[in-house]
Amino acid sequence: MPSLEDELFPSTPGKFKVDRAHNMNRQFHRCFASTSTMFLWALFLIALTASYLSFQSFVDSGSRYFSASWGGIQWEKQVRNSAQIHRSGGMSVLVTGAAGFVGTHVSLALKKRGDGVVGLDNFNNYYDPSLKKARKSLLNSHGILVVEGDLNDAKLLAKLFDVVAFTHVMHLAAQAGVRYAMENPNSYVHSNIAGLVTLLEICKSANPQPAVVWASSSSVYGLNEKVPFSEADRTDQPASLYAATKKAGEEITHTYNHIYGLSITGLRFFTVYGPWGRPDMAYFSFTRNILQGKPITIYRGKNRVDLARDFTYIDDIVKGCLGSLDTSGKSTGSGGKKKGNAPYRIFNLGNTSPVKVPELVNILERHLKVKAKRNIVDMPGNGDVPFTHANISLAQREFGYKPSTDLQTGLKKFVRWYLSYYGYNNRKGLQ
Repeated sequence: MPSLEDELFPSTPGKFKVDRAHNMNRQFHRCFASTSTMFLWALFLIALTASYLSFQSFVDSGSRYFSASWGGIQWEKQVRNSAQIHRSGGMSVLVTGAAGFVGTHVSLALKKRGDGVVGLDNFNNYYDPSLKKARKSLLNSHGILVVEGDLNDAKLLAKLFDVVAFTHVMHLAAQAGVRYAMENPNSYVHSNIAGLVTLLEICKSANPQPAVVWASSSSVYGLNEKVPFSEADRTDQPASLYAATKKAGEEITHTYNHIYGLSITGLRFFTVYGPWGRPDMAYFSFTRNILQGKPITIYRGKNRVDLARDFTYIDDIVKGCLGSLDTSGKSTGSGGKKKGNAPYRIFNLGNTSPVKVPELVNILERHLKVKAKRNIVDMPGNGDVPFTHANISLAQREFGYKPSTDLQTGLKKFVRWYLSYYGYNNRKGLQ
């Protein structure tokens, strides 16, 4: 029986070389054939994988398209219906930040008088988004569409202007709050500066260009000690990043007015309050804590001086917003090219009657019939200012702005809404 060695290496002279070469050649062909087959299989698998990924990408793209919060024939129809004007000489207005406090009230007022309104809001979680969703439902019930999207989404903004030739933009979207800027400064740059530029880029390229009215802030007066604050006063000493972004917004809007002929009106709001307000505002959080039996923190300034604010009721702010829209004048550019000078204006919108914060608490106690647990502390270096006081003579002269709601009356309306919204009406005898 031949050994394993004999099988592998035959002993017959002269045959070894021939057979070994033949065997090696045959094995080489087998190996080559095997390698070629494996290579073909590998190519097939790669092609199959690529096809699958391409198909998956197509499916994902289609899924994103069909599940997107905007786009499509039905969506465009909703936008047009919401923007439809129902009064002679009316306007079609894109309201950014429409699910916000001021945005909701302005949108409702515009719709009520017959103007077309389309809202835009990103529903961020700076405060409880459920309140914004509730405002959105309120707007929907009045035939106002609120598109969910970010101000920095240039494609969305361009699409909105492609669907509707807006005559005006009421730009109220912003990252609000003075103290939050110390926690998340980037959100202020993203919304208040980058978002503003994105919007203005779309507006200046639109044909026709819309007139733009936007919300600046009384915070731009910063460390100014001259009272009451006038539009002619210096605003180059911001006390917070929020104030700095609003001041930057005023400079940016001036540039777009100068270069592209956009009609621009900036509104410096003074401490707006009222129903559907922002939970981060003092009057709102005071009300919540008083009802829950929790202490409230009241800040005081240097030398134990009480802080004072020019509290302005929401209805008065709405009057100022609509008056600004109605007198905004037309933009003069076309397709991004300026053809003439366009209006550039800045107005204070306040109540002209500053009230000390402890007095605000006194009024809330009377309306709520509950005594507050007060914790009085010195104001930290968080960007807050000791007082605000608006000079509104310019707005009065330009479009008849005249606030009519004092703090006592305005807080009574707010408390009534708060108790109803949060279900307190049938508790503890509160009304």
